[in-house]
Amino acid sequence: PMDQSSLKNSDVLILTGLTQMPTANPDGMLGEFCSNLAMTIRAGGNVLVPCYSSGVIYDLLECLYQFIESASLGTTPFYFISPVANSSLEFSQIFAEWLCHNKQTKVYLPEPPFPHAELIQTNKLKHYPSIHGDFSSEFRQPCVVFTGHPSLRFGDVVHFMELWGKSSLNTIIFTEPDFSYLDALAPYQPLAMKCVYCPIDTRLNFHQVSKLLKEVQPVHVVCPEQYTQPPLTQSHRSDLMLELQPPPMPYRRCSVLNLPFRRRYERVYILPELANSLVPSEIKPGISVATVSAVLHSKDNKHTLQSVPKPPPAPPTKKRKRVMEEPPVVLAPKPLLSGAVPLEAFLATLQKHGITEVKVEETADGHILHLQAEDTLIQLEEDGTHIVCDNNEPLRTTLRDLVLRFLQKL
Repeated sequence: PMDQSSLKNSDVLILTGLTQMPTANPDGMLGEFCSNLAMTIRAGGNVLVPCYSSGVIYDLLECLYQFIESASLGTTPFYFISPVANSSLEFSQIFAEWLCHNKQTKVYLPEPPFPHAELIQTNKLKHYPSIHGDFSSEFRQPCVVFTGHPSLRFGDVVHFMELWGKSSLNTIIFTEPDFSYLDALAPYQPLAMKCVYCPIDTRLNFHQVSKLLKEVQPVHVVCPEQYTQPPLTQSHRSDLMLELQPPPMPYRRCSVLNLPFRRRYERVYILPELANSLVPSEIKPGISVATVSAVLHSKDNKHTLQSVPKPPPAPPTKKRKRVMEEPPVVLAPKPLLSGAVPLEAFLATLQKHGITEVKVEETADGHILHLQAEDTLIQLEEDGTHIVCDNNEPLRTTLRDLVLRFLQKL
């Protein structure tokens, strides 16, 4: 089953890859596939199925496994010809994470999740890397051959088209919806063999995706323009299109679309060794802050803070070779200051230190304190504090320390 949790309440949902055959029910197509196959075999003809080496072929073999005995086709050989036929059939039995729950449980019993393992054991299904070698000596008719490519432009399927195309007893059954079967057959005309089109497309249809969108409730939906209007051949079928409120944002081939999505924050990851070096300071109950000196590494829209690399030691010059190169002195970063200097408390502190003649002037950004006897100015502002004191370094240092009492160092 589809995991919908990660799609819920998304800002923008880009919807593509829906079924290309919304009017063709996959289960009905499987039934039609089996009945046409049986009719051809009983008439003494061969069946050619142009297909990919993985994917729907597993479903076709499973369907035929249940159909063979009931249709009295137990003696009919089935051939799967592909350079990766053996690997495809074997790997499908061990990669359980992409299977449904019922098939997953069989893997751990252990039992093969797909029945084509039994078809191979009973010699009803044979697989070969190509038509050359063992296949040519073991090949017998009438039979069913699964081979590629679905476009009929390359692969061993081309050989079988030339071998069987002149007989009306034989049948070619198209199951892949990605190619027009009329275009695929065009170079082989005139063709005597029968052609059956049973497109099996298990992707979401318009009814299913409408139900999905109601459940996940995205803010905006982006989809190809074709999804927003009925098919050209069935303009009355309003059920074969997306009808959403608000309407989806359509796009065309090669068009550029500005998505209505503005992000204020980015997620940044921090490496463990850098995290271990941080020293948090508590600024409020339950809230701690730490300063970070790092290199920001951005790749594939993923941002990572990494430790600052240490500079390599400088190579010794030709004029003067040093026996040992001294490591560069790395100064600790100055602490950052946070907080505010309260006016009344600061004036009281100045008075304790013998500074009594203070004239206070209010400004737009804060206050200016004029220490008349010392001829000194202190500007207290929201984003900084300035001490203007000429030729009296001890006084300036004292005033600085008094200001720092009210601020927190990070």
